[in-house]
Amino acid sequence: MTVSVAQMQEARLALATPLFADLAGDARVSFEFFPPKTEKMEETLWESVQTLAPLGPRFVSVTYGAGGSTRERTHATVARIARETTIPAAAHLTCVDATREEIDAVAHEYWAAGVRHIVALRGDSPVAGQPFVSPVGGYENAAALVAGLRKLHPFEISVSAYPECHPDSPSEAADLDNLKRKLDAGATRAITQFFHEAETFFRFRDAAAKAGIDAEIVPGIMPVMNFGAVQRMSAMCGTVVPPWMGTLFDGLDDRPAARQLVSATIAAELCRRLYAGGVRDFHFYTLNRAELSYAICHLLGIRAQPALVAAQAA
Repeated sequence: MTVSVAQMQEARLALATPLFADLAGDARVSFEFFPPKTEKMEETLWESVQTLAPLGPRFVSVTYGAGGSTRERTHATVARIARETTIPAAAHLTCVDATREEIDAVAHEYWAAGVRHIVALRGDSPVAGQPFVSPVGGYENAAALVAGLRKLHPFEISVSAYPECHPDSPSEAADLDNLKRKLDAGATRAITQFFHEAETFFRFRDAAAKAGIDAEIVPGIMPVMNFGAVQRMSAMCGTVVPPWMGTLFDGLDDRPAARQLVSATIAAELCRRLYAGGVRDFHFYTLNRAELSYAICHLLGIRAQPALVAAQAA
């Protein structure tokens, strides 16, 4: 077999580079959770928060359910994080099924509860398969929501971005225009939908820069715990699942421990490639499970901070 010069160089680099050990530990992370539906799920959520808190996340966010269906539980979870931990808490807020007055009232409640960060989203249609329609008297889109929040309090505001284009956008250019409107309305940063290959993010980052977007864009990382579920979620949001991923998970349906190891490896390699391309901020979609995100952070050189460990133990 003939080995090319490029293959020899790649092999030499692989042998000479310690596995993740040369990363500087200068990455910053944030984590996303969803509000618990049951008492048991609430226990799992708080165990995850306590596990990840010593890593010193920039913030943790709590989602809405589809169609804004978990508004009260989201508020309760965010308020508890703000009340009982030292982690900056961010609440998701959408335009779905609410008037401007109702959404403004929720934002005021968050501010009163000590929440200073909002993840402002248009939200999905409350009726699956039907296009989003702005409710009567409501905010028509995320840009309008950002502008409205800016009038209420000096919130830090994050918005969403779609490296592979939002399913409702007519084109990538239109999608970037929409992102720019959200940032120009006063958003602090954009957090991307999850994706599966580093080049997807780099292409999007370059396209955003060409479109005049200079705000922070943070990649969203989704560790794949269940390949079938990720395939379904990817199809819903227009995210391409590369064939090699299916090959890696093939035969692991009945082996959850092995599946978790493969998942951690894939996500850590994605983060390593992003880091090599200059990324220093990562947002993890934890699905309320801490260990995978903790392991990836460890590989990125992020360690538990003694003062935060002591605070969690107190």
